[in-house]
Amino acid sequence: MIHQFRLGGYNIVLDVGSASVHVVDDLAYDLIAGYENTDREDLIGALLRRHAGVTREDILETFDEVETLIQAGKLFSSDKFQELGSADVNKDNIIKALCLHVSHACNLTCDYCFAGAGRYHGESALMRPEVGRRAIDFLIESSGGRRNLEVDFFGGEPLLNWETVKDIVRYARSMEKRHNKNFRFTLTTNGVLIDDDVIEFSNREMHNVVLSLDGRPAVHDRLRRTPDGRGSYDMIVPKFQRLVEARGNKGYYIRGTFTHGNTDFTEDILHMADLGFTELSMEPVVSKKGDPFALTEEDLPVLFEQYERLAAEMRRRKKEGRGFTFYHFMLDLKRGPCIYKRIAGCGSGSEYLAVTPTGDLYPCHQFVGERDYLMGNIWDGVTNTVMREAFKRCNTYSRPECRDCWARLYCAGGCAANAYHDCGSIEGVYDYGCRLFKKRMECALMLKAAEAVERVAP
Repeated sequence: MIHQFRLGGYNIVLDVGSASVHVVDDLAYDLIAGYENTDREDLIGALLRRHAGVTREDILETFDEVETLIQAGKLFSSDKFQELGSADVNKDNIIKALCLHVSHACNLTCDYCFAGAGRYHGESALMRPEVGRRAIDFLIESSGGRRNLEVDFFGGEPLLNWETVKDIVRYARSMEKRHNKNFRFTLTTNGVLIDDDVIEFSNREMHNVVLSLDGRPAVHDRLRRTPDGRGSYDMIVPKFQRLVEARGNKGYYIRGTFTHGNTDFTEDILHMADLGFTELSMEPVVSKKGDPFALTEEDLPVLFEQYERLAAEMRRRKKEGRGFTFYHFMLDLKRGPCIYKRIAGCGSGSEYLAVTPTGDLYPCHQFVGERDYLMGNIWDGVTNTVMREAFKRCNTYSRPECRDCWARLYCAGGCAANAYHDCGSIEGVYDYGCRLFKKRMECALMLKAAEAVERVAP
């Protein structure tokens, strides 16, 4: 399978099976488009009519170049990975990561919050230190011979339970040498309670810090407000800047959400870049149809144009020495994720679980509070093994809609939580998100193609 598109002034051909990316001229682009399904002489005739000044010899030479790529397995290659879709890649049920919900409470009331003001549709709660320590023990016990383990501190707002976060980190560090483990911690925060202690401890102990900011002041303050209705932009931005500067401008992400109210989200990303932040992420909101901030079908063409505009702006700023990273355009064509991760994705419900303040286990943070998806607890382990097996089966080949999709080895079938909340099944497809993802991948591939071309250009 191949995927062809034109973007940024380039003709791009992706060979799905080999992940080879080709930048070609107009003649080769049209020849490749007709190669498999058009009689050779008919195709030559069509190309002669379409391309003024092109000779039969030019076309035959291009045929030779295309067929050399085919023989090398870099064009029209077969799918060598489909059989891996039915493989149990985690047959030992190893757990490598936990999302610790240290706080089911929040000091902001973000209108689009999937967690219902951080309470996950239940009562406010804070994780006790002993629950957090037991979660670390559970992860060590469940991790087999895996050395590197991930722990995300999440909420609600985890800084509302900051002393417990520090206690858990200290306990985990005390266990590392004894069990030959290496913990990598991530903190996700809205920033309201950041102070010198948070900055110092996070920059020493947190492998990554995720900072929530939606962009321009008016956009951010529209939906991310305090309980008394005040916007939070002015109170958090200076704190984010201090933390990032002290961190050496690395190991962090500014993470925003765009909604129907700011479909011109490129302006928000550029605003964050202009604030001095270089590691940026902007996620589309996932919400119920009919919500005032929900993205609509009519928004899609605007959003596609915004991604293209963002890619063009990133190219321009990089040339000017003002480049920044956009999470959804990150693509490593040489040393990307292993094939199992490209097929199965994040490992939610299997390798990765969420832990509530009381120690219950869920497939990931987006399922917390959905009682049908309760998987067990940190004392008894995963007791809902049927659910675990269902998540293990979720991959890019288990969904019929994905098997013939050119982007299947980039999205791993998409997010199970988004599928569940959109169509009621973890085995479904969140179509809206799928279409956005494919546009992002085209932009990411174009940026890689541009880098390659500019690297060899005289």
